[in-house]
Amino acid sequence: MARLLPRSLLGQVMLVLALGLMVGQAVSGAMLYRAAEQRRETALVHSLAFRIVAALEGPANAERIARHQARRLNRDGGGHRPHDMRGRARLGVELSQVSPLGQGGKRLPELEATIRDLLDQHDLELSKLVVLRRSAGDDPFLQDRPRFHERLGGEGWQRRQIYVAGIAQDGAPWRIVRVPEPRAPRAIVGSILLQTLVTFVVLVALLFPMLRRITRPLASLTARVDDFARNPDRPVALAESGPEDIRHLIAAHNAMEARIAAMLDEKDVMLGAIGHDLKTPLAALRVRIENVADETQRLRMAESIEDITRTLDDILNLARVGRSTDPLEKTDLAALLSSLVEEYEDMGEPVEMAETDRVVAQVRATWLRRAVRNLIGNALRYGGTARVSLAAEGDRVTIRVDDDGPGIPEDQISAMLEPFARGEASRNRATGGAGLGLTLARAIAEQHGGALSLANRAEGGLRAGISLPR
Repeated sequence: MARLLPRSLLGQVMLVLALGLMVGQAVSGAMLYRAAEQRRETALVHSLAFRIVAALEGPANAERIARHQARRLNRDGGGHRPHDMRGRARLGVELSQVSPLGQGGKRLPELEATIRDLLDQHDLELSKLVVLRRSAGDDPFLQDRPRFHERLGGEGWQRRQIYVAGIAQDGAPWRIVRVPEPRAPRAIVGSILLQTLVTFVVLVALLFPMLRRITRPLASLTARVDDFARNPDRPVALAESGPEDIRHLIAAHNAMEARIAAMLDEKDVMLGAIGHDLKTPLAALRVRIENVADETQRLRMAESIEDITRTLDDILNLARVGRSTDPLEKTDLAALLSSLVEEYEDMGEPVEMAETDRVVAQVRATWLRRAVRNLIGNALRYGGTARVSLAAEGDRVTIRVDDDGPGIPEDQISAMLEPFARGEASRNRATGGAGLGLTLARAIAEQHGGALSLANRAEGGLRAGISLPR
């Protein structure tokens, strides 16, 4: 269901507008229909009451009142005059010694009570009163009059009639009058639909340009934020447009983007200075230790210098992620992983290639190689072996590196992704490392719009995965 709903602000606002208008018009239509029904019922009750009173007073008076009430019923009962209305009005009064209840039809007690109340208000009392409904085709009085066959032919015989029979005094004959049941007011539904359509068109014509004036700058701002997240080294000032609130938002974003870009530039300058100021003395120190006579001490010093240099390189690389100048390029990920595995195999490391799907994706190959190397290095360091695989899953592709090590306690997995967090307590790079490998791999994955995940395998060992968009 959620997929059918519009996702844009413009679409959702227009949907809410349409639904609100439909609900409001439905309520209005129901009220108007109910009011028309009440008018129709009131006209019918008055017509029946007057006709039965006129019938009891005398035939001449009955004919006059019947014609008058037929015209009134046609006017108040919905505006539809059937072709047989005049003929029905001239039917006059039927005299019968038999109660109409024995001739079929559905009795209407509520209508009887309403007519009695109306008559009571005018101090008119009837000994007996019966109100019922039946179709014209079931009326023996009409069936016995051939001249009405032509008038009522076709669907006219199916038209329902309201019959009122009354006796003023006990022992007197029944006087029966009949009125065609007014049709339901159909014009209201059509008028409500037309009114709804016209109102919606007018509101759309007025609101659509205003909403576009709001949503177009927001769409541009969204696209700009998304681009800046991927390329923070290229700030672009958006043109301020739209309502005043949107203009202020765009101006604030432009200022924030400029400050972030300035801070990143200052960070790069600072990192360059740190790298130069630290690597230069380390290189000089590496030359000087060659004069140390004790070979054991000289080797230890050289290893310490190399550890410091590699840690410094990791820190600088982590700081530069997201500011890479390497462009995205179509890369065969299976071929990239195979070449990495071959490098480790050439060095005699227990790294193997597992089942792999052939996938081409837009990546920064140099940075992705570094991320996978870090995962393979961790697998070898803590698990002794590494198995690399590639799986395509819908619109994403996942690079997996499995090992057979002890895994990571579940409560420590998220902490392992933080800088300088290590699975081994020593500062020895051969065993514990500097604690930046996973952090750098996560940053590279996020730079590509992906994510890094760690999970203990059911059969033992750890699985590290880099999920990337295809």
